[in-house]
Amino acid sequence: MSKSFFIAPTALNSGLTSVSLGLVRALDKIGVRVGFFKPITPGDESSSEHADESVHFAKAISRGESPQPILLAEAQRLMSKGDNGLLMEKVIENYQQVIVNNDVVIVEGLVPDRNEPYTARLNIDIASNLDAQVILVTSPRNMTPAELDNHLELAAGLFASAEDPDVLGVILNKTGGPSNRLEHSMYLSEAELIHNITPPDYRKECKILGENFRLLGQIPWNPRLCAPRVIDIIEPLKLDTLHAGDISERRIRNISVCARSVPNIIDQLTPGCLIVTPGDRVDVILAASMAALSGVPLAGILLTGNYSPNEQIMTLCRQALSTGLPLLLSKRDTFHTASELASMNNEVRVDDISRMEEVVSTISEHIDIDWLKTRCEIERAVRLSPPAFRYQLSQAARLANKVIVLPEGNEPRTVCAAAICHQRGLAKCVLIGKQEEIQAVAKLQGVALPNDIGIIDPDEVRERYVAPMVELRKNKGLTPQMAVAMLEDNVVLATMMVALDEVDGLVSGAVHTTANTVRPALQLIKTTPNAKVVSSVFFMCLPEQVLVYGDCAINPDPNAEELADIAIQSADSARTFGIEPKVAMISYSTGQSGSGLDVDKVREATKLAQQKRPDLLIDGPLQYDAAAIASVAAKKAPDSPVAGKATVFIFPDLNTGNTTYKAVQRSANVISVGPMLQGLRKPVNDLSRGALVEDIVFTIALTAVQAKQVEDAEKS
Repeated sequence: MSKSFFIAPTALNSGLTSVSLGLVRALDKIGVRVGFFKPITPGDESSSEHADESVHFAKAISRGESPQPILLAEAQRLMSKGDNGLLMEKVIENYQQVIVNNDVVIVEGLVPDRNEPYTARLNIDIASNLDAQVILVTSPRNMTPAELDNHLELAAGLFASAEDPDVLGVILNKTGGPSNRLEHSMYLSEAELIHNITPPDYRKECKILGENFRLLGQIPWNPRLCAPRVIDIIEPLKLDTLHAGDISERRIRNISVCARSVPNIIDQLTPGCLIVTPGDRVDVILAASMAALSGVPLAGILLTGNYSPNEQIMTLCRQALSTGLPLLLSKRDTFHTASELASMNNEVRVDDISRMEEVVSTISEHIDIDWLKTRCEIERAVRLSPPAFRYQLSQAARLANKVIVLPEGNEPRTVCAAAICHQRGLAKCVLIGKQEEIQAVAKLQGVALPNDIGIIDPDEVRERYVAPMVELRKNKGLTPQMAVAMLEDNVVLATMMVALDEVDGLVSGAVHTTANTVRPALQLIKTTPNAKVVSSVFFMCLPEQVLVYGDCAINPDPNAEELADIAIQSADSARTFGIEPKVAMISYSTGQSGSGLDVDKVREATKLAQQKRPDLLIDGPLQYDAAAIASVAAKKAPDSPVAGKATVFIFPDLNTGNTTYKAVQRSANVISVGPMLQGLRKPVNDLSRGALVEDIVFTIALTAVQAKQVEDAEKS
């Protein structure tokens, strides 16, 4: 099973991309198939194809493919409109492209920024919806162990929860480095360059670090990794190139402003040093040239004040320049040139692959990869988040490619949903109604109906369903006259289309009652051979996972045998839609603690379901809190394989089920998809009369997936 690690920076300048790619390299070195994913980029539309530097380096270094991230501006726009779910669906759709061929995915978060207030919320939401384990990245700088403890505790608290602590630990980056002011500066003094600060022993002195929150790596600050190429300073400082030399290969290890006499600058003429000097200081130019001829690979000479050497000096220095020594010219004076160098950002340029390779390799060597490898081998219970559920549902519906009939063809929400389904490729919809009425409704809703959407006038086709309907109901004494009258109802007409395999499924209920939708299906489509009853489930899209509730719409008071059948149907439905079924048979009592007819029915139903399907995890009776909450389960049902981890909740009767589903839906503002009917030979699904357009869209998608399941079952 693929796993993902979400890499979350705790502050600016933590070296997020470097650490993320370092993790990719470390896992790759031990043979793990690892991919890289950047969900959202702070880049803007002016960049080439919205290219993201992290994705660029990942492709160049690991040779892996990664989709272009969503722009932060677009993410903020969706969040401000309340479309967080749609945003997370897009994130998950991109993520699925990465996990296909990988065992592990490293997910790079967003750098927290006070000017972008959504970044922290986005990191939390993405980590949760990808069900990722979180690894923090921070640069301690001058923090004491106590200060670092507080910093990490606050950062971890954003992600961790009492029920599922997903924060594995932290990677400390650039420890023992210079102050934050100089962290990205190229202008370091000799003392700052050579004499690194000895960092505290964080592993021993930080209280937060231990088995439950590990120090996964400590990368020491290395000045070699901060060295840009000479070519990298030309554009930012608007320099002229008098002699290019090895301008693309030579790196600036340190900078020396030379305004002293030659004897006092000799010790500055060292490998990798950029000599900054006024252009009229011929003595310094000659001294640097002699150093180059002596074999000292200086980074280059930068002349200031817009003073260019005359032709005689250039001739005298030609042999030194032929060694590859770059010679540059600034129009600014020495002070301003040095200031610009000091303030220039020293992040790795997108075309500097060799530097990033060195950074990544160095970081990978300091990762506790053996422990991380064990985490890759630990199987965790996967939570299917609402966006993940919706994405998987949409993908399955597209693959199913089914035709779904909508008898309420002139109902505004239904018309909008049908158009959306065609746009997204979820299903081919057929609307029952008058062409002019449906087009008028679409126009009022501002919807342009696709040309390939089906519209059937019931008056034009009703007659041809009379004889088949009489044949289907001949044992019940149905006459042609009675059939004609029943077919006046568009739901009945649409049900006949399903029964005759002209379409693959039906969705109704936006204006009709559940009985109006279900009764024709029971009469004309009928149940599967192994179904005791027709039942229903709702997919409850809680913030962190999707749960299945059944039966909340059809059976008022099922007996023990019927309740067992509902449990098995619901478990199979859960599995069909990517939810690992752990079935809790709900009652007012847990285990053997209670008695009475109601709890006895649940107890008997549990035994029957376990006997019929020993392959399923089914337990009961369980109270709702014992089924849903691990801490309660530990006290009330410590030996239960389901308690505290239930994903499928089976209620003892309609009164309990419908009340619970409505209470959760309304009180917690939870999206519920359904009811989805189970046990019918062909899929027919009912809508809540308060259904939103998106509710109808996903019910149509559910129906398409069910139809594909029916088709596969018939083939087998």
